[in-house]
Amino acid sequence: MSTHNTFRRITTKSLYLLKQKGKKISALTAYDYLTAQILDQAGIDLILVGDSLGNVFQGNDTTLSVTLDEMIYHTKAVSRAVTRAMVVADMPFMTYQTSPNEAFRNAGRIMKETAAGGVKIEGGEIMAETVKKITENGIPVMAHIGLMPQSIHKFGGYAERGKTDEEALQIKKDALVLQEAGAFAVVVEKVPAGLAKEISESLDIPTIGIGGGAHCDGQILVTPDMLGLNVEFHPRFVRHYAKLAQTINAAVSSYINDVVKGQFPTEEESY
Repeated sequence: MSTHNTFRRITTKSLYLLKQKGKKISALTAYDYLTAQILDQAGIDLILVGDSLGNVFQGNDTTLSVTLDEMIYHTKAVSRAVTRAMVVADMPFMTYQTSPNEAFRNAGRIMKETAAGGVKIEGGEIMAETVKKITENGIPVMAHIGLMPQSIHKFGGYAERGKTDEEALQIKKDALVLQEAGAFAVVVEKVPAGLAKEISESLDIPTIGIGGGAHCDGQILVTPDMLGLNVEFHPRFVRHYAKLAQTINAAVSSYINDVVKGQFPTEEESY
């Protein structure tokens, strides 16, 4: 288990203190009990139940089809496994965009039904009122700026954000406005490393990078990506820490071979 820090349970305050001490924050995604248990026991600081489950769990092309009920279902499973990490649930597309009041109701459902420690909302300055409404009523909000997968049709693809001066200025403004609105952290996705560094240095709250370079206060990856389970997706910001697709394929092939040849189960494996 990691000896990164001694917090019994990671909270928004824990994450804030890690940034103040100059210690990096580790985050990964989980969508099921067993994966969450392994991540938590390894010492991960934050587990995001991401709407990326629409891609890596459900096999959809985008995250847009994930429903609130599905997110609650997966977050329940993850929360049951975790004793130390902070669990944050993504708010799915169209559960928070229509009005701050509806966003608060839906965030409240997530918190009430899942034992999560907070919710995550995509969007910059335009979401400030919504973030303020939710946080003022006691629900921690992690913001998300830069590339925002729920706005994929608006952007027309998954290209890097913040490359133009105008867009970079807006993203920097987004971060400051969201901090002012009460966000406890902000995910910075797929922006130039220099821009992510400027944002991180301008904020009191932690930045969590994904494709944002090494100067963010923490890093997050989609777990099936970093474990080499998702062999079809390998952007430059994903490092493969294992090749589990190959490992599982070999194990299943061995199992099939043993079954076909009558070598499984043995007498010792039978009742």
